[in-house]
Amino acid sequence: MKDGDGILKRDVENFVDLEKIKERPHSFDVIGHIAIIEFPFEKSEEEKVEIAKLIMSLNKNIRTVLEKVSERKGIYRIRNYKFLAGEKNTETTHKEYGCIFTLDPTKVYFSPRELTERQRIAEKVKDGEEVLVMFSGVAPYPIQIVKKRPNVKKVVAIEINPIAVEYARKNVRINKMGDKIQIIEGDVRDLKPEFFDRFDRIVMPLPLGAENFLDIAVRYIKNRGTIHFYNWGAEPNIFENGEKLIAESFNKMGVKYKILEKRKVLPYGPRKWKVCFDLMIEKH
Repeated sequence: MKDGDGILKRDVENFVDLEKIKERPHSFDVIGHIAIIEFPFEKSEEEKVEIAKLIMSLNKNIRTVLEKVSERKGIYRIRNYKFLAGEKNTETTHKEYGCIFTLDPTKVYFSPRELTERQRIAEKVKDGEEVLVMFSGVAPYPIQIVKKRPNVKKVVAIEINPIAVEYARKNVRINKMGDKIQIIEGDVRDLKPEFFDRFDRIVMPLPLGAENFLDIAVRYIKNRGTIHFYNWGAEPNIFENGEKLIAESFNKMGVKYKILEKRKVLPYGPRKWKVCFDLMIEKH
């Protein structure tokens, strides 16, 4: 389940004093048995707990409710959360398009809202391709790619957070994809030269700062390979920032590129969006 807006709209009057709690949370995400909620306005702790209990009452699969209390930060892209109600167990099992992911959202990056984008990328992968996924987290992109394209040659996933790497390796075993997915712990800048000019496709699902790794992606992509580059953009022209960064980066490298597709992925903040550019690279 991706978004819980609909749950709070059903029979709220039976559970909450609407005169007391006038503003509902904008939305919440569900990861396994955990609901993660964000409040757009100030509320008392009593009101937050009451809403958390309401969420659990309306969805018996939710046993833990957390509140977002920070933006993503640091190289591991992790938020701070506050426990509101239910079980104090933040390790969970999340199911998505026939795949299973174990993770702890308080320790690793994972967004259930990106499931549609993961499917889009997986559908673009062709049989026999070698794919590199940078900033791969608990391996949702690699696993969805292999699920959708079992005849892919290899998916290499690199992640710097050791806890995410541990979960990624577990998830690869659970989904029985060890013959197709290679998990590497470390910085993408430390990839070995044996990977130069190896990959048909590179996925860069990092909206802030991915431009700093475009030179690495170019080093490892084959001629006429595809790079899926993620960035953020502000309305009204959500692609302007990304287009500028791409042009600056590739002009500096002296590498030709073509934008095959650009698309809006997810809301990233007020009037801001996570966006993706599918780039074809001309190296020779």
